[in-house]
Order: sequence, then C-alpha cells, then structure tokens
Amino acid sequence: MRKALSLVAKAAVSGLLLYFSLDLVHFETVRDRLIQIDPRWNVLGLLMLVMQTIALAMRWELILTRCGTPLTLTRSFRYSMIAAFFNQTLPSSVGGDAMRIWLVGKHANWRAAAYSVFLDRVTGVVTLAGLVVVCLPWTLAVVHDPTGRIALLIIGFGCIAAGFVFISLAWKRLHILQHWAATRHLAAVATVAVELLRTPRALVPIFGLSILINILTVLVAWCAAHSVNANVPILYLLYLMLPVVLISIVPISIAGWGVREGAMVAAFTYAGLPQSDGLIISLLFGAIYLALGVGGGVVWIFSSDRTDRTAVSPLPSHD
Repeated sequence: MRKALSLVAKAAVSGLLLYFSLDLVHFETVRDRLIQIDPRWNVLGLLMLVMQTIALAMRWELILTRCGTPLTLTRSFRYSMIAAFFNQTLPSSVGGDAMRIWLVGKHANWRAAAYSVFLDRVTGVVTLAGLVVVCLPWTLAVVHDPTGRIALLIIGFGCIAAGFVFISLAWKRLHILQHWAATRHLAAVATVAVELLRTPRALVPIFGLSILINILTVLVAWCAAHSVNANVPILYLLYLMLPVVLISIVPISIAGWGVREGAMVAAFTYAGLPQSDGLIISLLFGAIYLALGVGGGVVWIFSSDRTDRTAVSPLPSHD
C-alpha cells in the first residue's frame, strides 16, 4: 500500500510540474517546434547515451573491484543497461540501483554489491556538484537573477558538504554509529570511500570517467537543442544543464520528469533564454533517455541473468 501511494504521489508531482512548465510557455510554439524535429540529432544523442552507459559501467566496475567483487566490463555494461530500463519504469532512479544490487548480489557478496552501488551513486553526485561549483564563475555571469544565483550556490555547495559529511562517517571515534545497522553500514562504505581517495591509481580513472559522463550529458542536451534548431550555445548548456540534472536526481518524481522540465524552464528564464527552448530541450533530453531505457528493456528480456547463477564467482567475504 505504501509503495502504491508513493507511486501515485510521484506521478502526481511529475504531472503537476509538467503542467506548470507547459503553462509557462506557448503550447503551440512547443508543438510546432517538435513537429519539425530532426531525428538524426536525437539518434546522435542516443549514441552519446550509449557511450555514457559504457563509461558508467567502467566506473562501476572499478568501484566493484575496490569493494572486493570484480565484474567484467561486458556484464557491468549489461547490468547498467538493465538499470536504465528500471530507472524509466519505476518511480525513481533508486529502482535501477536496486536492480544493480540484485543482479550482482545474487551471484556474489550482497554487502559488496550494495556498497558498490551506493558509492557509485555518491561519486556521481559529488562529481556533478563539483563541476557545478567549478563552473559557478561563468554560470553566475550568465544567471543574473538573485534567486537563481542563490539556488546555484545552495545546490552545488550543499551536495559537496553532504559528501564531506558522508566521508566523515569513516572516523573511527564515532563509535555511536556502530549501534544501529544502517549507520554501521554507512560507516563501512564511507571507509571504502576513504580508502579509494587514498589510492590515486583507482581514484584518477574513477573521477576522470565521472567527468566524461557529465560532459556526455551536456552533449546529449546539445543534440536535443540542434534537433529543433534551438539557438543555445553549448557553454550555456554546460552551465545550466548540470545544475538541472543535479536537481532532477532528487527522487520526488518518476524518472525526474516534471522536476527536470520545471528546473530547465527556470534556468533558461534566469539566463534570459527562451523558456520554450528550455522546455523543448528538456522534453527531448528525457525522451532520449527513455529510448535508452527501452534498449535496456530489450537487454533485460533477452538476458539470462534472471536465472543464471554462475556468472560471477563470489569472493571470500571480508565481514
């Protein structure tokens, strides 16, 4: 019952935010622009997403190794594609993460599987927030509205501060964290994160891949803009798209729909760009991700992972 209510609530949030976003622009303008879409650019955007998924799989593979459960790149890519499908069909991206944990955990160490996915998610969010902060001098030169500037500062520095709080959980003197299972596991995964930070051989490729992943996100938005001849410089998309993606990660809607569109319209408004362009780019951006999710669904249908229990050799547990 609780899950059903959560789904209804998130669907309502997506629906309401999409309605308000459409209400801010001329619907006829959006419709006419979408009719004249050039699908070739969206196909290019989809190829960018496939490349991004490969980069995501490579990063996750490195983190899995650090957690004691190595996985081949082919299998991590397949699991990442399947996760993309569940990200689009379940109420939030947490569904895709849960699927990744299940796919790895049924063959190996469940704890290592959960730690790797959690650490992969934290790495992605913190790197994204770091890029938002690095771009702030240029973003603030584009966004002149005080509200928009304050929002950018809160979003960027807030996520980085949360990352530092997470790392601090590895401090050995915080004995109180050992009293509860949830905090005990958080402290354990934070310890893995600290070990990773102390290992440049693993840290450099992981964060390098994280930066590449975010660059590909911007390129997908750039392809979406070109498909409808939206005159938006790619640097503007870099400055505006990354904060929007950071906001849409918040699991209050279905696959970020509605939240992303509302944030994109607001970002374009603050930057003095046409609101309709922001909405159209966001809708196409989401549609391209949806297409990737469909591809992930095909992978899931034809995958043997639902029954195969010998794909990953479990390593000895270090519990």
